[in-house]
Amino acid sequence: MSESPRPELPRPEELQPVADNCARILEQLDRILLGRADLHRMVLIGLLSRGHILLEGLPGLGKTAMIHAVGAILHLDFKRVQFTPDLMPGDILGAHLLQDTPEGGRDLVFRPGPVFTNILLADEINRASPKTQSALLETMQEGSVTLLGQTRRVPQPFFVLASQNPIELEGTYPLPEAQLDRFLFRVLVDAVDTDTLEGIVRGRRRGEAPTPTWTLPPDGLAQAFAVMDRILLPKAVARYVARLVAASHATAAEAPAKVRQYVRYGASPRAAIGIAEAARAAALLDRRPTVGFEDVRLVTSAVLNHRLVLNYQARYDQVTASMLVDDLLAAVPEVAMDLPEDVNVGGGER
Repeated sequence: MSESPRPELPRPEELQPVADNCARILEQLDRILLGRADLHRMVLIGLLSRGHILLEGLPGLGKTAMIHAVGAILHLDFKRVQFTPDLMPGDILGAHLLQDTPEGGRDLVFRPGPVFTNILLADEINRASPKTQSALLETMQEGSVTLLGQTRRVPQPFFVLASQNPIELEGTYPLPEAQLDRFLFRVLVDAVDTDTLEGIVRGRRRGEAPTPTWTLPPDGLAQAFAVMDRILLPKAVARYVARLVAASHATAAEAPAKVRQYVRYGASPRAAIGIAEAARAAALLDRRPTVGFEDVRLVTSAVLNHRLVLNYQARYDQVTASMLVDDLLAAVPEVAMDLPEDVNVGGGER
């Protein structure tokens, strides 16, 4: 199998300014939304990977405020759609309206929907009907909208950051696996601790978050994408990603005992691609031109925890996908016994 030419590694003078900008983005987010450093890091990794993110957590935890802040810091257009059972595909994608022309006739004119933006916040996405949920599939995968046979590109970059409430299940429509697979990450937004709550109460009158004091230069995101595309994924690390995803299937040779017991369907090849891209972004944030095993371990749970389809026994035993991903990471060693001949144990090229 032929391999594509390896891009030149980013030089330190290229890598450091981009990493500095990423550090400043995280500093701004940590100042605006207290006690969420890990969440901010994962969201930035997801955006640098050009992926969509599903945020799962209770109301009032700052998900919308964070996404507003991300748009402001990155100079990206932002639109919010509240998903409800009566929401129709045209309310998201846009629709053709019959309008009078100057010549006295009538013509169909396309009115773009809120999906024509850089960041779309799909608030409580699981409250919309499956028909409306599926309207986003093409846009999330292809970056385009097709209506009446005409395809229109949405602005680039384009991200869907969706939220869902894990406890209000009445009147909701769980996302099908095909749509879940379009999300790079599912990130769990947990409650904050007492010290963070005290800081919020003392410094956030009426819940108003401060505005950013620094924003990314207009070409900063494009520079970050260009540098990240040249981050090296060593063969040994790529092999580790492939083995992790393969071992998520119950029939795989390296599948842990609990995966064999509880997993009905494992992760798709899209998950392996997502882990590799997210690991590149994690390496960039750590100012490294090559991906390490630790980068893969950092992002694997967020990539896999919504892609494993569990059986009924898992629900009965109260076993979650996140638990199984932890077992997967513990059971699959970083270095297999059947290493490629041209790769040493340290993960570098011979």
